[in-house]
Amino acid sequence: MELIKTKFGFHSTADEVIEGIDLSGKRAIVTGASSGIGIETVRALAKAGAEVTLAVRNVEAGTKVANEIIAATANKKIYVAPLHLDDLTSINRFVDSWQEPLHVLVNNAGVMAIPELQKTASGIEMQFMTNYLGHFALSVGLQDALASAGSARIVVVSSSGHLLSPVVYDDINFLFRAYDPWLSYGQAKTACILFAVGATKRWAEKGITVNALNPGAILTNLQKHVGGRLRSAPELHKTPQQGAATSVLLAASPLLEGSGGHYFENCNQAITVPKRPDNYEGVAMYALNGDNADHLWDLSLQFLDQLN
Repeated sequence: MELIKTKFGFHSTADEVIEGIDLSGKRAIVTGASSGIGIETVRALAKAGAEVTLAVRNVEAGTKVANEIIAATANKKIYVAPLHLDDLTSINRFVDSWQEPLHVLVNNAGVMAIPELQKTASGIEMQFMTNYLGHFALSVGLQDALASAGSARIVVVSSSGHLLSPVVYDDINFLFRAYDPWLSYGQAKTACILFAVGATKRWAEKGITVNALNPGAILTNLQKHVGGRLRSAPELHKTPQQGAATSVLLAASPLLEGSGGHYFENCNQAITVPKRPDNYEGVAMYALNGDNADHLWDLSLQFLDQLN
């Protein structure tokens, strides 16, 4: 199958991607929207006229960002709501409060390379819960709202870090393996891509498509556990505006209408790779495997049953 290609690339910005697109009358939610590429994703969607809700841990910080974006875009339909992705009660409260059709859900929030093994109160490894399972619960909870929009998109922020590890289904919570922050991060980000595959398979007939992406190397709060610095070569670094470009493309571009289950980087669909390349480009075969996606879906539902 031919890969989806666009006129945009590594250096493209969210503003360039959103130019000429009208999202008036559309509603969007962006998680983790009070910092980094989340801010720029909201800004671009707001600029195009969308009603955007910032789903954030820190409501005060989110409100400050929302007010700045309202002032910059003259779009007054920018809202803030509390959401803790490591807490199913918080997720359910957010879902229960949402009453309107939802056109775009951007699962953007995340943590990276927590140095020591941390688990939620329910025993789920923290990176897996925050990066993946919390977003899975949020997406499943908002499924009816997405379906009622007629044509809706979920955008899942993954990472080239998925190339570090597949999902280890028999030991997601590191009960047997020695904890490694990068293997934990890798399996969580692989899970994000598998969600795009599994959700599109199950929900496309309802008008919901899901795509995942690698935003690239951007210096944000994500690096707080690794000394506040990027590990990659300087020429590979992006600004937050550039980092948000692929998220905005998947959220708004007409090119992605009705198309899901893909992984993008640098605003283009990535090639599938049979082994980890030195440049960390491409998407691992295991991350797009349908059987893996089905296994993860079933396991995720089991986790939610345990947590409820």
